[in-house]
Amino acid sequence: MTSPTSAAPSNVDQAELDKFSALASRWWDPESEFKPLHAINPLRQAWIQDLSAGLQGKQVLDVGCGGGILAEGMARQGAHVTGIDLAEKSLQIARLHGLESGVPVDYQLISVETLAQQQPASFDIVTCMEMLEHVPDPTSIVRACSQLVKPGGWVFFSTLNRNPKSFLFAIVGAEYILRLLPRGTHQYESFIKPSELAASARMSNLDVHGMKGMSYNPITDHYSLSNDTSVNYLMATRKKA
Repeated sequence: MTSPTSAAPSNVDQAELDKFSALASRWWDPESEFKPLHAINPLRQAWIQDLSAGLQGKQVLDVGCGGGILAEGMARQGAHVTGIDLAEKSLQIARLHGLESGVPVDYQLISVETLAQQQPASFDIVTCMEMLEHVPDPTSIVRACSQLVKPGGWVFFSTLNRNPKSFLFAIVGAEYILRLLPRGTHQYESFIKPSELAASARMSNLDVHGMKGMSYNPITDHYSLSNDTSVNYLMATRKKA
């Protein structure tokens, strides 16, 4: 593992970094505030693997990796994974867990825009999960992800739709009623419609290849992929050759 890389981030909301830094020690507790991430990780990882024809031996970048839940999962499937984030405490937890698990991931403290300048067209797959709704300029993130992936490579995003149903389910339901997430985790005005994300992708030379919704059944406490993208959704894009 490499040491942290210095960065001068601009596309960052310090309040959002502070929020996740305060929770950093609980990233790998499956019963903590990050329980939903642990629950959905096998679903989103399987979708990534299926569309990209497997992860074995591929160069993969996880943007906004946090404590490394997805990054480690992809590394376990044989990918050479780099995880980047601007929350230093989360990266510290990710590195410590990597030492315990023995799963190698190269964690770096660097912005995706800076890395795109340093290593353009370096990765076969780029993932950016549950991050776009937490930054001031999500289009800048999409553009940088496109710059980092090789021609023909895959870029995967996940975020939250913006409509009355998503407000009811993702904020009122998840944060206040079911308490799946801490209150204040999400800001409704930062949610992104699929049409908006698709437009940003196309402007960044990425073709949209598919979308899936993420559904939660509070009775069975079960998550599943579906065709309902009205709340949480994943989008698969591919860099034009």
